[in-house]
Amino acid sequence: MSLPFREHRLRHLVTDELHARTFEPLRAPERVSHLAAVSGERGSGRNVEHLKRLLAHYGLPIPVTVDQHYWVDLGPMRLRWERHTEFVTYTFSKRGAFTHPFAEPLLDDLPQDWLRELPGEVITATSLAIEPCDWPERANEELIALFDGNPVIGSDVVGGAGRAWSDHKIHADGYSWILLRDCGLSDNQAGRLAKRVLEINAYRAMALLGFPLARGVSAALSDADRRLAMVASRLSRQGTSDQPAFESELLGELTSLAADIEAVSARTTYRFDASRAYYGMIQQRLEQLRQNRIEGLQTLSEFLDARLAPAVATCEATQRRQHDLAERAARITSLLRARVDVSLQEQNRRLLESMDRRAHLQVRLQETVEGLSVIAIGYYGVGLIGYALKGLESGGAPIDASLWMGIALPFVIGFAWFGLRRIKRRLAGSE
Repeated sequence: MSLPFREHRLRHLVTDELHARTFEPLRAPERVSHLAAVSGERGSGRNVEHLKRLLAHYGLPIPVTVDQHYWVDLGPMRLRWERHTEFVTYTFSKRGAFTHPFAEPLLDDLPQDWLRELPGEVITATSLAIEPCDWPERANEELIALFDGNPVIGSDVVGGAGRAWSDHKIHADGYSWILLRDCGLSDNQAGRLAKRVLEINAYRAMALLGFPLARGVSAALSDADRRLAMVASRLSRQGTSDQPAFESELLGELTSLAADIEAVSARTTYRFDASRAYYGMIQQRLEQLRQNRIEGLQTLSEFLDARLAPAVATCEATQRRQHDLAERAARITSLLRARVDVSLQEQNRRLLESMDRRAHLQVRLQETVEGLSVIAIGYYGVGLIGYALKGLESGGAPIDASLWMGIALPFVIGFAWFGLRRIKRRLAGSE
């Protein structure tokens, strides 16, 4: 259809982005298996090809392009595939009654070679079950037994229309377990609830990836802090007899130290920023659950915040420490460079003074040479005049050659002196 206005080239893209993270309506009883595989920002092509392999296995049409998400009915189960910045999620769901919520995960029905060759590394594998409200309700002891004796956390969600329980453990089958109870949820509410708790589980794992890294670089940062303090202490001392070598050594140590700090920062900055972003998304999803306390149980928010907040705070503190160390190294480097500049200026001043003294000596020598030159010119000039006068005297001219040579002497010397002065003025003027 022809529009009466000119569209922005990104209009449809930004509108479609509002629907990029949609959910699948679910209805109890339902079982869900969820995988989140970390494949990096450049692994999207491999993930799409792997998705197409699964579609081909079930004899389904292969799409030409796959966007950020893809939904398909495989026959025995349904699949929702989503691509995130760092990881890809596979959510398999199947409606129908079950005896045990977490027995026989849906992934067992998938091609095992396809699972083994999944691109990337699985960071979360979750079995989720939604049971209807008319099923027998479990007491706290039964819930603990259901979760293999682990302490259970849970809360009323969606304003009391549902309940959610988990222990956030990896069980013997390799999966984390989440149990939801439908007490009046619509299909859309159940789908949104399942999506949010699965996202919380995946984001929780991604947020915590920065914590081991923060602990791992702590020793390197402590060593850098110690070395930086030693350099600052040495810099505060008085100069040594070999000041340039001393300052050059300090500058080399500072350069090496700054490079080490930057290397640590390059390894951790992205991961720490990602942990902070994932933590923000977790808090948003937890708020959207609209939780109420179940008597005797810790809520999902309390459990996650008690463990995630210190870990994310550690990442943030480590990142601030890196930044502070880099700034301190830059400040000390600036101080050392200022000290080197002052030292160079002092050396230049002494050099200029020495050159000035030498210039004065050269002027004195030049003046002495000029005086000698005047005498030499006068001597040779009077000698030439004497030869001429003696020749005239020998020829019978009535002159006294010696007398006239004496009379000519001051005139010759004066002429030589004024001539040299004029030559100097002309040379000085040409410069």
